[in-house]
Amino acid sequence: MRRFQFTSWRSTRSRVLSVAAGALAAVVGMAAPSHAGTVTFGSGANAFDMTFVTIGNPGNAADTTGDPNPAGRVDYEYGIGEFEVSRDMITKYNAAFGTANNLAITLQDMTIYGGNGADKPATGISWNEAARFVNWLNESQGFAKAYKFAAGSAVNANIQTWTSGEAGYLANNRYRNSLAKYVLPSMNEWYKAAYFSPGGTYYNYATGSDTIPTAVTSGTGSGTAVYGFVNQQAVQGPAVVDQAGGLSPYGVMGLEGNVREWQEGTSFGSGNNSSASGARYYRGGAFDEPLNTMGSGFVLSITPTVEHYAQGFRVVTMVDPVPEPSMMVIGTLFGLGGLVAKRRRKK
Repeated sequence: MRRFQFTSWRSTRSRVLSVAAGALAAVVGMAAPSHAGTVTFGSGANAFDMTFVTIGNPGNAADTTGDPNPAGRVDYEYGIGEFEVSRDMITKYNAAFGTANNLAITLQDMTIYGGNGADKPATGISWNEAARFVNWLNESQGFAKAYKFAAGSAVNANIQTWTSGEAGYLANNRYRNSLAKYVLPSMNEWYKAAYFSPGGTYYNYATGSDTIPTAVTSGTGSGTAVYGFVNQQAVQGPAVVDQAGGLSPYGVMGLEGNVREWQEGTSFGSGNNSSASGARYYRGGAFDEPLNTMGSGFVLSITPTVEHYAQGFRVVTMVDPVPEPSMMVIGTLFGLGGLVAKRRRKK
């Protein structure tokens, strides 16, 4: 009888520890970096994929030839969207979350700019709306939201800054919560992805070259970009996101031309992003803008509520924080381990 009880305890203990080990492995796996690759958001008819490219070489030297100066140094590995956020992604965000929560994002009608195809870049997106979308990406997967909005505020309301008493507070960036996995690109994150090469060289253009990009309406040719079609909008609108010109040295498409792209901050990297309503920077040029709006030496800013027909964005992913429910799993597993130990002592 005692032998049977001991065998039963060993069997129970083995099963519990096996489950614990598997669950802990899953938790550890979630905590590991996972930048490059494709992530699915939403579900069912509202599911969509977003592909991220790893930007490595942490601690790279800053560029001292562009604007701002210096720029482009990032001390950690991160991922950035291979393509600009598409209209389809915003439509599915609205269907899955935005409309029901009075946080629907309105897209620019691009009929006179080449049409409203699902794979065209999402335009007419304010900075605040882009931040709402990014928050949903986080919360839909169990991560902390990146940006703080007042409860019940409208979709295009300005953010609030995180404070020192709140979890995830960053003293050097009061916009971004450090517990978030998905964020808008900071000035340095965007600049590095566009102009820096893994070999240690900065280029003037996000095509991996100091040579002026060749203007195209669409395609993936090396050294090309979708830009320069001023006063030809009815024919030459933005290209679909995966046909938006040549790649950056890291393999990111459309950082030069197609649509302008929001950056996270109000400062050139030295401030603490503490102005909730201040102008936000953007760069990269657009399909209907001239050459001088592109390149590492050009950056502008506008207020975060502006919804411009050529304004879009892309998403950055950080090293995976562990979602809060996982910490509950860990606690439960250790609790189970404790119960097994107690049972053994009683036997």
